[in-house]
Amino acid sequence: MMPSLFIAHGSPLLAIEDNEYTQFLMQLGKTMPRPKAVVLFSAHWESRAQKVSNVDQYSTIYDFGGFDEALYQIQYPAHGDEQISKEIEGLFTKSGVPFEIETQRGLDHGAWVVLRLLYPNAEIPVISMSVNSSLTPEEQYKIGKALSSLRAKDILIIGSGGTVHNLRALKWIDNGEADQWALEFDDWLAHHLQKWDLPSLFKYDSLAPNAEYAVPRYGSEHFIPIFYAMGASDDNRKAALIHRSFRYGNLSHSVWQFG
Repeated sequence: MMPSLFIAHGSPLLAIEDNEYTQFLMQLGKTMPRPKAVVLFSAHWESRAQKVSNVDQYSTIYDFGGFDEALYQIQYPAHGDEQISKEIEGLFTKSGVPFEIETQRGLDHGAWVVLRLLYPNAEIPVISMSVNSSLTPEEQYKIGKALSSLRAKDILIIGSGGTVHNLRALKWIDNGEADQWALEFDDWLAHHLQKWDLPSLFKYDSLAPNAEYAVPRYGSEHFIPIFYAMGASDDNRKAALIHRSFRYGNLSHSVWQFG
């Protein structure tokens, strides 16, 4: 059974950096079972309606500015898979999840930075999915749960975002140390994820220490992909933190494996 993953996509600079985290992701792509396809929920694709991509070949979206020119030269020409997109449509219909099909949109950096580190040759089909921060965590979890049967077909489901993501709090002069408030939030989260404590997790914004800093209201779209990824493993409620590090004081590089 393929697990589902939550992967922090960090700064776009990860695409050209060689560090502890990029090395981990590259090794993860080599050691995990090879998926038939990847279904990826990206924090950088927000939509009120749940979007399901049905794209033959993706363009590469550079949804950032002011970074190294080398980033804008990167291409990740992944292909889609019409059959799997159709299967997702059927699963959503069966579960009562409203959705819309997207046939044009490329892959944003929340998707291609992660995918390029895992699967640099862009040879694995990708189904790109939007997220909706106006939904409740229970509703986001339900969307992921609707896709849980795909894991038995060797399809990898990824939520791409960040457990602690507050751009206004970043320290661009990085001394390698994580801020205490970020650690406290992430430790609370880890405790409740490992217990699969959904009642507490669904109320993280009022229960978790420093939640207002770790998941600011203007940036909750980076946190919520974790609920989509969790829901996809509802049938095997196991959570393991397989990597955690921080950059710029509080930007989390967490990878959670579910199932």
